[in-house]
Amino acid sequence: MAALASSLLQSSLQIRTSDSSFGSLFPSTIHRIAPSFNLKCSRLHSLFSLDGGPRRILSLKSVSVNVYADPASASPSVVDEYQAKSELLASLKVKLLTAVSGLNRGLAADEDDLQKADEAAKEIEAVGGPVDLSVDLDKLQGRWKLIYSSAFSSRTLGGSRPGPPTGRLLPITLGQVFQRIDIISKDFDNIVELELGAPWPLPPAEVTATLAHKFEIIGSAKIKIIFEKTTVKTTGNLSQLPPLEVPRIPDALRPPSNTGSGEFEVTYLDNDIRITRGDRGELRVFVIS
Repeated sequence: MAALASSLLQSSLQIRTSDSSFGSLFPSTIHRIAPSFNLKCSRLHSLFSLDGGPRRILSLKSVSVNVYADPASASPSVVDEYQAKSELLASLKVKLLTAVSGLNRGLAADEDDLQKADEAAKEIEAVGGPVDLSVDLDKLQGRWKLIYSSAFSSRTLGGSRPGPPTGRLLPITLGQVFQRIDIISKDFDNIVELELGAPWPLPPAEVTATLAHKFEIIGSAKIKIIFEKTTVKTTGNLSQLPPLEVPRIPDALRPPSNTGSGEFEVTYLDNDIRITRGDRGELRVFVIS
């Protein structure tokens, strides 16, 4: 029973049924499964009869029930195990953030840095367990700040894909990088702040490039993004200029390595940090902004 209770703590219990009568039965059923828990239900996608009689689900295709432990009613061993896991994850997140700090989002990373970051990420992934976006999709919502990408160690903005070089042939300085995700509209925007060098005595131009995508979930933890457009907006001294939409390259003229879409897997996700691994092996670490 302790092992089952622990598994309920670590993940959400999802029930799928088409039998409307199950709506009046599932609370007592789950109490029999885990009697030591004071159960609370959230994100219950259903309609209930509230006429004072037994609660029945009138229309139901899928019911998602999040199971939480009430420390006052859970057994001490289960609470201790849950707290130990939370404390371990907290320490591993600090270890990962320490490993990637000072690497300029990966642009300054050498082989040793890449290995340390990868090992720290793998430790979190192992303790956190598999990600299920059908349950935790809402955690994707928001604006995420990129703090590390192993692909940037190639010193190009495209990482392992073709992209403009930084600090070599072109005077481009990479600023902050964000991902803005809207789970309702399925918008997935990569936002990149850049500083473009100019001939002396002109000051460098500061711009923000927004690469707009749509996204879809593939399987339990993989995300596919489809490119739509790029918009460039000047900031700083030139902020009064209107945004410029960069024309999309026709698909027939795109190189095979730049199809306008990509896939990556979310390997760890909570309310503060997100770890992903790309379709070319790129490790990326984001924190909520």
